[in-house]
Amino acid sequence: MPYKSIPDDDSGVTTFQKGVFPMLCRLPIGFLICASLTLMAQEAKPSEPPPLTLDEAVGLAQANNRQVKNAILTAAIDEDKIAEARTYRLPSLSIYALGSILTPVNFTFQKGVFGNFPGIGSVPPTNTNIHTPSRPTFYGFMQLSQPLSQQYKVGLNIRLAELARVADEQNLRGQKQSVVNQVKQAYYAILQTQSSLASNEENLKFDRELERTTIQLVNEKTALKSESMDVKARIAQEEYNSLALSDTLASQKEQLNILLGRDIRTEFSVVEGPEATSTEGNLEEAQTKALSARPELQEGRLRLQQAQLNRRITKADYIPDVSLTVSNLSLVDVNLLPSNVASAGVLIKWNPIDWGRRNHELAEASKQIEQSKNSLNDSEAQVLVEVATKFRKLAESRALLAAAKLQLDAEREKLRVLMNQYGQKVVLLKDVLQQRSSLEGATNQSSQAMLSFWAAKADFEKSVGED
Repeated sequence: MPYKSIPDDDSGVTTFQKGVFPMLCRLPIGFLICASLTLMAQEAKPSEPPPLTLDEAVGLAQANNRQVKNAILTAAIDEDKIAEARTYRLPSLSIYALGSILTPVNFTFQKGVFGNFPGIGSVPPTNTNIHTPSRPTFYGFMQLSQPLSQQYKVGLNIRLAELARVADEQNLRGQKQSVVNQVKQAYYAILQTQSSLASNEENLKFDRELERTTIQLVNEKTALKSESMDVKARIAQEEYNSLALSDTLASQKEQLNILLGRDIRTEFSVVEGPEATSTEGNLEEAQTKALSARPELQEGRLRLQQAQLNRRITKADYIPDVSLTVSNLSLVDVNLLPSNVASAGVLIKWNPIDWGRRNHELAEASKQIEQSKNSLNDSEAQVLVEVATKFRKLAESRALLAAAKLQLDAEREKLRVLMNQYGQKVVLLKDVLQQRSSLEGATNQSSQAMLSFWAAKADFEKSVGED
């Protein structure tokens, strides 16, 4: 008869483990079997997913989040634009070439058109015809120009590009802060779901213990069968809740992995956060910090500087363009005309009549400065209101969390007392179930209060511009 490894008692230890297994372990081959079985047991045991702290999650998001990467690329593009603007300070070389078929060209010089000279006579001595037949002809023109008066305007454009880079760096800061806030919210939501799942497991243990006690009382004819059925129904509902919470937890982890810029299937576990503390200071300090640290306000101030600089650039259009130029004209296969003509000098380009265009552009730039000032003042007022709102919300959520914890402790103690009384047949099952529902409600309120507190803390930190 083949040997079957069946546990002899509740401990799960089999006869094979008690008898044959120790004997084999005394032999060399038994040692190998023991080592193999131990290795198999270790491999069969599921490994816990690696823990992920909140600080680690924030660091991963700042390094790998795709939106943050795009903002970093935008700042890198600004560096290229600055380098591009600087190239306009340097000389420029223009080359123009034209290849064509020239129509016949005839030149006629009358006798003596260039004068009469002693010993030579008339120049030319007779009427002279010069003919250029129809044939392919090449024209080339090359010009080297060094901007002079344009250097002032080029410098303003370089400064404008540098301000755009600094503004985009502030936008990058804002993007990172937004992503950090999203990571914190997602992380705290996972903690809340895990807490609810753990609470649900505790509820299942309680309900199973209650079921055991109820079955015993039914057998003793001191409780109704319907009461046992109620407990079984509650256990089924708790098992469904556990499944739903597990699915929610899996989805929340996938969303957090997206924020971290990694494969959504990456396994991890979250770590409980610290206890609620009072470290926010006072409202006035928080508002002062926000006015100096919020990236959108820094960006707004830079946009104002850009508008002011843009007005200066517009005003610089009144300055004529003065350049030092060297040029060369080449004509190939054209009779009589010189093949190369070179020149050097100063080229001035100016459009004195623009029908008021520059005046309108200057007025437009002035109005844009006023718009930037109004937008900045409005943003500062909104930031002050936001900080005050988040500050008060955080204080409220901390007070709510403390009250919810006290209520939860009270409900747990009430249920413990009722369970003892129910086992002694002093109270009815409905009293226990009613208190059980009260405890479940208090647990949910405590869990929601904890999530609200950490979410409010994350929002407050973002409102004051913390990186």
